[in-house]
Amino acid sequence: MASFQKYQTKQGQLWMFKMDTGINPETGKRQTATRRGFKTKKEAQAAAAKFEQEIENGLLINNNNLTYEEVYKQWFENHSKTIKPSTKKTIESKFNKHILPRFGKLKIKEITKMYCQKVINELAESITSVNDYKIQANQVFKYAMKMDIILKNPMEYVTIPKREEELIASIDGGEERNYWRKDEIKRFLSIAKNELTQRDHLLFHLLIYTGARKGEVLALTWDDIDFKAGTIHFGKTLFFNNGKHYFQQPKTATSKRSISLDTKTLSLLKKWRTRLKEANLANPNLFEDNNLVFTRDDGLPLRLAYPNDKLNIVIEKHKLHKISIHGLRHTHASLLFEAGASIKEVQERLGHSDIQMTMNIYTHVTDHVKEQTAQKFEKYIEL
Repeated sequence: MASFQKYQTKQGQLWMFKMDTGINPETGKRQTATRRGFKTKKEAQAAAAKFEQEIENGLLINNNNLTYEEVYKQWFENHSKTIKPSTKKTIESKFNKHILPRFGKLKIKEITKMYCQKVINELAESITSVNDYKIQANQVFKYAMKMDIILKNPMEYVTIPKREEELIASIDGGEERNYWRKDEIKRFLSIAKNELTQRDHLLFHLLIYTGARKGEVLALTWDDIDFKAGTIHFGKTLFFNNGKHYFQQPKTATSKRSISLDTKTLSLLKKWRTRLKEANLANPNLFEDNNLVFTRDDGLPLRLAYPNDKLNIVIEKHKLHKISIHGLRHTHASLLFEAGASIKEVQERLGHSDIQMTMNIYTHVTDHVKEQTAQKFEKYIEL
């Protein structure tokens, strides 16, 4: 129960209330809340009733002044124990760079829906992946609700604004193509063979012919390749943190997979293995004993950014259609569909946990396949 009393100020007589809020879990002692500044006893009684209801709903007094950053630290301490080091690093970067500077110092129970929408609108002006930031910021609000720190989630109904370029149709009516067609692949591989080192040519060949992620390819060891069975196993991925490299488990169980290799790829791998053996015999102290397929000259793993940098150099020099490293994975899938592979086959080869991911690539299949659709119809109907 609350107790009410009048008190005198320079502005005149005001009302206050005091209320026992129970045991403080940190000190083990009873605690009292005091609220002042009410013009009438009726106002004080209404405020006390609302305050008492908040306490009954779990909004304890020691949670009332928690900032967003304080709640974030509580949430992340638990959440970080359930995720991979690379994911942890990515999440920390998102919060430190954009989320905490905007939310961190604010009391979490005072953050409004309008403010959340304003933040998301601002981020959308400079960040294409603004939805990722909304998802991460929302995790803290969800945790706050779960811990009874807030009653409602102000981020729940926030919408992602469309970027101007998404609202205005491009001249050709389509979106930027992040994959190569067959003729473009052939040209690139010819350039890679003639201008790049044996290692780099093989690296890009594997990315294109297996559709693997760059972290999976850079983490390959020779025992992942079964030359007799003609298969390659992807079961780990390369990760760098604070200048050190680690090999970690892939995101999902389906990412661990063994896929078949064609004879050309096997031949290139055998030639590269022979080259490494000869180099080791000539200088046995040069390389670390890590059994890696791809290394720097000192035997350490290649930087994760290395394939990106090398690809951009070749694209710029030869004025090729610009794609990303991930675009090579998209290219592999598109060409598989062109060759007649089923959606299930492509899903298993790429290690997608959700078939919807494969379907998304299928809907962006190359123009050549779209042209073939009409040809197939014509051929069938004229039989």
